[in-house]
Amino acid sequence: MLQISIVVPLYNEAESLPELCSWIDQVMQKNQFSYEMIFINDGSKDNSWQVLQDLAKQYPTVKGISFARNYGKSAALHEGFQKANGQVVITMDADLQDSPDEIPGLYHMITEEGFDLVSGWKQKRFDPISKTIPTKLYNAATRALSGVYLHDFNCGLKAYKLEVVKTIKLYGEMHRYIPVQAKWNGFTKIGEKVVQHQARKYGVTKFGLERFLYGFLDLLSITFVQTFGKRPMHLFGSLGILSFFSGSLITLWLIGEKLYNIANNLKYRNVTDNPLFFLALVAIILGVQLFVAGFLGELLITNSDKTTQYQIKEEIA
Repeated sequence: MLQISIVVPLYNEAESLPELCSWIDQVMQKNQFSYEMIFINDGSKDNSWQVLQDLAKQYPTVKGISFARNYGKSAALHEGFQKANGQVVITMDADLQDSPDEIPGLYHMITEEGFDLVSGWKQKRFDPISKTIPTKLYNAATRALSGVYLHDFNCGLKAYKLEVVKTIKLYGEMHRYIPVQAKWNGFTKIGEKVVQHQARKYGVTKFGLERFLYGFLDLLSITFVQTFGKRPMHLFGSLGILSFFSGSLITLWLIGEKLYNIANNLKYRNVTDNPLFFLALVAIILGVQLFVAGFLGELLITNSDKTTQYQIKEEIA
């Protein structure tokens, strides 16, 4: 088995690729690692794929996947993980802001210290304040909701045991929550390593502020799916029963109150004249609908694989 698979998603990074490949190769040769570099071209509009094809002739360890269009970083990582064969899988960005010199330390933490996953922590960042402040808020929210205590969930530089990445499903913006998925899949030994963050040398960032909104929505989604994805009836059924019986009790109380008033010759009004009756009726109908939704969720629990099917245009084997 190869010791290391390096998975690198990229989008319009033609300028940085030769330097990145050379840097990775120097580190790997110096430490005598057996390795492969897997580049995933996420629908780049520049000549990134041509550069990768040329680099594959120079470096036999280079492998590549080229998407027919831009799917996003999660899709790129998902395909890279499927192709990886190394004992340890290391991910990094293609913009040279992640240092390959960190690879030996990350590899040691997985193989010698027994971690399932090690996430990089860019303690000192070369990013504008418009990016660092939202990142801190996002990390705090993720720690609170997931129970995984990392400083930097979004750091692209991470290391995994091979079996960890083979259990991960990625789509949307889920690449930010790989440590969360790993924990819920039973890989609980998650570590963190302070890593060097470098200023961008070529090009511009491909991510805007909207990624924090989408990322937070995906966090809520993954929390819901992991908690109730295998047992939707537990959520919808419970809410449905609560709503149905609340509505039924209110209705019975209104009917009982009317009968009591009639029996005691007290003033009364028809149940249908009381606005509370219609609220109770809505609660009963909603309860039935939630209960049915729970049953439908159970029927759809087959977990379709279509969410992780991406159109691949070319490959470098």
